[in-house]
Amino acid sequence: MSVFNNSEVQLFLLIGIPGLEHVHIWIAIPICLMYLVAIMGNGTILFIIKTELSLHEPMYYFLAMLALSDLGLSFSSLPTMLGIVLFNAMAISPNACFAQEFFIHGFTVMESSVLLVMSLDRFLAIHNPLRYSSLLTSNRVAKMGLILAIRSILLVLPFPFTLRRLKYCHKNLLSHSYCLHQDTMKLACSDNKINVIYGFFVALCTMLDLAIIVLSYMLILKTVLSIASLAERLRALNTCVSHICAVLVFYIPIITLAAMHRFAKHKSPLTVILIADIFLLLPPLMNPIVYCVKTRQIREVLGKLLSIQVCKR
Repeated sequence: MSVFNNSEVQLFLLIGIPGLEHVHIWIAIPICLMYLVAIMGNGTILFIIKTELSLHEPMYYFLAMLALSDLGLSFSSLPTMLGIVLFNAMAISPNACFAQEFFIHGFTVMESSVLLVMSLDRFLAIHNPLRYSSLLTSNRVAKMGLILAIRSILLVLPFPFTLRRLKYCHKNLLSHSYCLHQDTMKLACSDNKINVIYGFFVALCTMLDLAIIVLSYMLILKTVLSIASLAERLRALNTCVSHICAVLVFYIPIITLAAMHRFAKHKSPLTVILIADIFLLLPPLMNPIVYCVKTRQIREVLGKLLSIQVCKR
């Protein structure tokens, strides 16, 4: 028998929100609205950046990459989350589960990578504004986007293959409403040491992204404090607010969830599931809202589009 076909468990079981199964149909309403707003919001960001020539700049290209990552996260988790709350569809085949965790982890690494290059973009714009345009040309930004995509794929590509090598004998109940590598490997009855080590390596890569983001902002703060004018300081910092919000919304749930899995001995299953759902639902929902509210250029283009639609009516 092939090492890739030795699973004895035929189906994994996902879970919804413990203790609230009887109101899943009502919980589906806000979840559907959150997905709808996230998909429409990120789609609108992409449309505005594509059609408005004045937004064809590095900062907005990186924002488009962030929107693509958010759309990927939304579409990766949407089938199982909505299947559970709308149709009580808890079962998922191992292959479908491995595919889902590949896409979820892949777009998570991609979003982390994009947030990293966005912090470097803000540092260059504030520290060396005169050379900013010559350093970050459209061609270089496109190459950076390609490198980030390749990095994300290569980092998570081993996940489904290492999971398929494991044996799943009796346990088949997962801890979330979607598949994650660290959750699935715990069900194995064979040695999962390789999965543990490699999963830890990928997590370290994500935390390294966060460390470089923090370092970038320390350098940004040092540069801002050297500016004589208070108004110019505030103006420089204001260009970073949207990105800081995106970083917090993305990393706080990840760090909280990792800390609870690692250190909390008597953690509430409900709390873990809610934080895990927030990790996938909140960034795609909040990022387009924050950038539309805080970015004047996007607000203006969006206002023009809305006024045109109103005039047509």
